[in-house]
Amino acid sequence: MNKRTRRNSPSKVFLALMLVLQGMSPFEIIAEQKMITMWLFIYHLITPYLVFCLKEEGNKGYGPVFEEQPIDTIYPEESSDGQVSMNCRARAIPFPTYRWKLNNWDIDLTKDRYSMVGGRLVINNPEKSRDAGKYVCVVSNIFGTVRSSEATLSFGYLDPFPPEERYEVKVREGVGAVLLCEPPYHYPDDLSYRWLLNEFPVFIALDKRRFVSQTNGNLYIANVEASDKGNYSCFVSSPSITKSVFSKFIPLIPQSDRAKVYPADIKVKFKDTYALLGQNVTLECFALGNPVPELRWSKYLEPMPATAEISMSGAVLKIFNIQYEDEGLYECEAENYKGKDKHQARIYVQASPEWVEHINDTEKDIGSDLYWPCVATGKPIPTIRWLKNGASFRKGELRIQSLTFDDAGMYQCIAENTHGIIYANAELKIVASPPTFELNPMKKKILAAKGGRVIIECKPKAAPKPKFSWSKGTELLVNGSRIRIWDDGSLEIINITKLDEGRYTCFAENNRGKANSTGVLEMTEATRITLAPLNVDVTVGENATMQCIASHDPTLDLTFIWSLNGFVIDFEKEHEHYERNVMIKSNGELLIKNVQLRHAGRYTCTAQTIVDNSSASADLVVRGPPGPPGGIRVEEIRDTAVALTWSRGTDNHSPISKYSIQSKTFLSEEWKDAKTEPSDIEGNMESATVIDLIPWMEYEFRIIATNTLGTGEPSMPSQRVRTEGAPPNVAPSDVGGGGGSNRELTITWMPLSREYHYGNNFGYIVAFKPFGEKEWRRVTVTNPEIGRYVHKDESMPPSTQYQVKVKAFNNKGDGPFSLTAVIYSAQDAPTETPTDVSVKVLSSSEMSVSWHHVSDKSVEGYQIRYWAAHDKEAAAQRVQVSNQEYSTKLENLKPNTRYHVDVSAFNSAGYGPPSRTIDIITRKAPPSQRPRIISSVRSGSRYIITWDHVKAMSNESAVEGYKVLYRPDGQHEGKLFSTGKHTIEVPVPSDGEYVVEVRAHSEGGDGEVAQIKISGAAAGVPTLLLVLVVPTLGVLACSGF
Repeated sequence: MNKRTRRNSPSKVFLALMLVLQGMSPFEIIAEQKMITMWLFIYHLITPYLVFCLKEEGNKGYGPVFEEQPIDTIYPEESSDGQVSMNCRARAIPFPTYRWKLNNWDIDLTKDRYSMVGGRLVINNPEKSRDAGKYVCVVSNIFGTVRSSEATLSFGYLDPFPPEERYEVKVREGVGAVLLCEPPYHYPDDLSYRWLLNEFPVFIALDKRRFVSQTNGNLYIANVEASDKGNYSCFVSSPSITKSVFSKFIPLIPQSDRAKVYPADIKVKFKDTYALLGQNVTLECFALGNPVPELRWSKYLEPMPATAEISMSGAVLKIFNIQYEDEGLYECEAENYKGKDKHQARIYVQASPEWVEHINDTEKDIGSDLYWPCVATGKPIPTIRWLKNGASFRKGELRIQSLTFDDAGMYQCIAENTHGIIYANAELKIVASPPTFELNPMKKKILAAKGGRVIIECKPKAAPKPKFSWSKGTELLVNGSRIRIWDDGSLEIINITKLDEGRYTCFAENNRGKANSTGVLEMTEATRITLAPLNVDVTVGENATMQCIASHDPTLDLTFIWSLNGFVIDFEKEHEHYERNVMIKSNGELLIKNVQLRHAGRYTCTAQTIVDNSSASADLVVRGPPGPPGGIRVEEIRDTAVALTWSRGTDNHSPISKYSIQSKTFLSEEWKDAKTEPSDIEGNMESATVIDLIPWMEYEFRIIATNTLGTGEPSMPSQRVRTEGAPPNVAPSDVGGGGGSNRELTITWMPLSREYHYGNNFGYIVAFKPFGEKEWRRVTVTNPEIGRYVHKDESMPPSTQYQVKVKAFNNKGDGPFSLTAVIYSAQDAPTETPTDVSVKVLSSSEMSVSWHHVSDKSVEGYQIRYWAAHDKEAAAQRVQVSNQEYSTKLENLKPNTRYHVDVSAFNSAGYGPPSRTIDIITRKAPPSQRPRIISSVRSGSRYIITWDHVKAMSNESAVEGYKVLYRPDGQHEGKLFSTGKHTIEVPVPSDGEYVVEVRAHSEGGDGEVAQIKISGAAAGVPTLLLVLVVPTLGVLACSGF
């Protein structure tokens, strides 16, 4: 009895059937005493059929193949589900069985905590201490066992923030601030952060000045403004467990101060990052400073990745689908006119294992050798190990010699590195059988051309490999000068003659049996090219014809195949240039239309039948413009000139008459003709000098050849080179300045563009002196992109006339000075206070402030400060107006609130002393109740609108009357009526619908609005009916009801 028969013994079949049909363990089945008789009856009835099916199954069956494997799962500790599932599903014949392991220990599935649905494991009331870990699904049937990939079950949580109050943060205006989030304990580390302002759900808007780091959750404000005052709370969300928490509020109190400037200071710095191939990578960079610094990203000495995207006003760099070539040093630069800051860190790109070549299901003959290649790529390089039927087997490559039945089973190749693990599963079947030609018999009829060669295949199915012999009729064939029997059983005959026709039989024999198969060989006439193609010489754009005529066996079909330089021509894709004569039998003439240079080469015509073929070739010469020159070298690099050498390209059968040279810099993507010595480069030259170049500039060069037939394609660009440096010869323009803060001299100019730097260590020398003095004071500005210098001197008189000039310099020397400009030092801040300041209350939320101007002509404007009496002066809000204004309106005030108001003058040097403080109380709020429209009655050509009286609350202003706005629907403008009554008449709309808005009016302003739509469409409805119907419709149409 063989192994398969032993596996499928009746007792096992019976037990398997009971388990499947009843879903019980063997002990439960035995306990069901009343069912025993029925099961025995069923067993005796169907056993013969089961044995037959399982025998067939041995041929068609296969081991487990995973269709679904468990995946990493995060179970929220606060979940109310009460269970978690790990999925596992495989297909196999016969049906597989499943078991599970946790941290390499078998799970006892008889416990109530676990249940199985197919291969899916359900854990009831999961606990972190008992159930967290790595799970593996193990699947088996009679052909072997496989293990799933490992899946981790972890427990997610996000604790609340501590209940302690957060300390208030006081920051001077203009200074940067950082509010710390300090997120609570959590898992996993995939939090997202936002910040609340004053109340939920009001989230702060992010812009160039404000940034929330998704690395630590902190809120960064580049420079604090008065409008930043408020209470801030860090709002943390965990997408894995769908939970959010927020911190106690942090009061931010800006301290009033004359805004000062501060250089850029990077506070959000990205670290060295290890990324996996194909992932998306995010880098953060944000700087404090006043004014708000500009952020720039770059990759050191390389262009930025094509998939890089900059967002959040420059603070975030995202690289999508990162590749190995994206690895490198990345730099973030923050700059304002006060200074710059830089930060660098490196991105390392590594990769999880990925299959280059993996194993597949394989059948091997018994006694043969097995080499199963299993290759994976990754960074670091993955290691390879093997499992057989779920148990550890070998490491490295797998080779097995002299296979036996014991080697059959389920194999798993595992590739792993520090970033991951992958599995390749396959079944190895060992086959033993006598030779048989049932699946692949010999051809009954074999054709061979006279004088040609034929190979008769003999490929029976057999294991182990059989020995082969051949016969023709009754004659046994042996290897000779014309006949050879190959190792794979094929028979080769060369120089076919009529005598070779006949019946040929292949005999195959191994240690399990023998078999044979027979076919008949017939000879046909050979195919011959009778009119071969001839060499052709044409010019680009002309047509060419290649002839080809052949003879062949009349019983066979003949086809022609054309190839160019060994590649078959696709006439459908190349129909614009190639056309074949298909009208004349045995004629394969080829027409080449509008010939191009790429069509030149060796053309081969092949005449072919199913038995043999014949070929002939000819050359097509195409004359045209020259090909691109090659081997460009840049030599003798100077500041304004370089020497170029090159090698001639193909002249395409027409001599080269001249060359032209083009250059390109980073300033433009366009190639431009370069000036050369000699100016005309003749066709026999292979060197020239390019002149009039820009010093210290990177260049690429290319060369184009021309002949009498046209201009050819340009050469490949040369290696990028940089010319030598030279002193600058251009002076900065637009030199000027003036103004600024007290005791400052501000000098400005237009920075020179990169093409005028002419060398390294480029910068500016700024010279200045008071008008009339002889000695110039000089300072150096080393940043080539800055066009501003501020000189501070406490002894400097205000509004003093200065002469200034600027020149550029580099490591090669100084350039010329600019023209001398005359500017003035900064003024003093105003010393006078505005007079006759008066404040008039307009409503509950508005007041008007007026004043008399000061006499100082340097004043640029006026600042009005106001703050509620219960607030501190530091929390005052500010409104600034120009020096042309004598009054302004303050809006968005709180009703029935005492306010302090003062006015001060300012100029570029600062603020003057404030006026005396005026106290004033805003009016009570307008009525909050909307008028309730109770009817809308049409009377002839007018509508009569009626509403209930609005009664003000104790803390609201008394109602003085009502305002009614009559406007077309969809427009904001209309006719405004005022009335002290509770009713009003308005005309019936002549066209479309109109809206009637009603609101109460008081000294505190206008109250909430109620509205109703009316139209002239109901002209035919009786007045009495309108009186009954419209009131109800009017109430429904009123907003707010």
